[in-house]
Amino acid sequence: MPQVAFHTLGCKVNHYETEAIWQLFKEAGYERTEYEKRADVYVINTCTVTNTGDKKSRQIIRRAVRQNPDAVVCVTGCYAQTSPAEIMAIPGVDIVVGTQDRTKMLDYIAQYREERQPINAVRNIMKTRVYEELDVPAFTDRTRASLKIQEGCNNFCTFCIIPWARGLMRSRDGQEVIRQAQQLVDAGYKEIVLTGIHTGGYGEDIKNYNLAGLLRDLEREVKGLKRLRISSIEASQITDEVIDVLGKSDIVVRHLHIPLQSGSDTVLKRMRRKYTMEHFAERLTKLKAALPGLAITSDVIVGFPGETEEEFMETYNFIKEYEFSELHVFPYSKRTGTPAARMDDQVDEEIKNERVHKLIALSDQLAKEYASKHDNEVLEIIPEEAFKDNKQEGLLVGYTDNYMKVIIEGSEDLIGKLVRVKITKAGYPYNEGQVLKVMDDEVTPEELVKIV
Repeated sequence: MPQVAFHTLGCKVNHYETEAIWQLFKEAGYERTEYEKRADVYVINTCTVTNTGDKKSRQIIRRAVRQNPDAVVCVTGCYAQTSPAEIMAIPGVDIVVGTQDRTKMLDYIAQYREERQPINAVRNIMKTRVYEELDVPAFTDRTRASLKIQEGCNNFCTFCIIPWARGLMRSRDGQEVIRQAQQLVDAGYKEIVLTGIHTGGYGEDIKNYNLAGLLRDLEREVKGLKRLRISSIEASQITDEVIDVLGKSDIVVRHLHIPLQSGSDTVLKRMRRKYTMEHFAERLTKLKAALPGLAITSDVIVGFPGETEEEFMETYNFIKEYEFSELHVFPYSKRTGTPAARMDDQVDEEIKNERVHKLIALSDQLAKEYASKHDNEVLEIIPEEAFKDNKQEGLLVGYTDNYMKVIIEGSEDLIGKLVRVKITKAGYPYNEGQVLKVMDDEVTPEELVKIV
């Protein structure tokens, strides 16, 4: 049986697509092996969001070539799309496919084996207007299933290379999304995470259909789905209709990831973001009214070109005032080929680091405060994996609907199930919980009252 090994760099979308590519190999009779082992084919799914992403991708490609010089080395993903010539120049690379035509990868391998000529199959992504269907009926290592609903982005923020790597916005057919969601639930997944490059923009290219409509249809039509999570949504895409759907839904979780990037209007303008702080604040206020207890996580870029101490403090104070529950903080790093990389007033690295530490400290404080509100509360978690603790065996870790990480005692057969727990010790990054009940479809509302 021929062996294939995968290595994925970057975001959730890449991980989803690697699983989809694996399905194609599986159907063609391949067996999957570890990347560190000798394989007949290596597939590297690359990232290009930063210059470091490119560098890491090159290192991983070279590792595959060293492991088995006779293997067919295929490189795909964002870095492959933006810089195919750079990748083709690495000795030992045989096939380069960008962020489209992944379904043809096995044909390219057959062609390469016959002709022994390197293949550069990258086409101009900006001309692509159709969503490439890639099916994932199950995931190799996850208890939360991702479901990709769109591709590409029309925003062209000044710091970002992604539209050039992924092309323009294209949405997946709603019926396909529902079909695959049902397939995932039937495979045993209780939670689905809707993902994409610009997830909240779903439907912008479809007549009379949008994200709110898709959320409604998923809830109405997918039987047995317990939780629906949106991986990320822009403030400019949180319409009143979306808020209405979230407020009425029984399955959309109380957690949204809304990228802020900066809390200063002047910086947002230089970033070419599509909202003002006034609009962002107004959306947060409406969301929190519709969904009490909502956890809002966010991304922030610190030290964007020209960022003054005053602009940084505007960001800091906004985050504090609106009580985000956790932040992903990134120091700005130049991405070759973007307008921001050519801007004057690049911020000194030391100042960037100082600001990053300040925001991380604030994030930790806010996360602890958010968790403390849930001390002694009864919540539901889906255990995802064993928690490795030197002192104690038999621990599992999973997430509540509002994205708090909880550790419980329990055997591994609880992984992937819905478990009702009491938070016995709130904290960050972990909360401790006590199992009250393993939920299943047979539990009646009357029994639930008794449990609590």
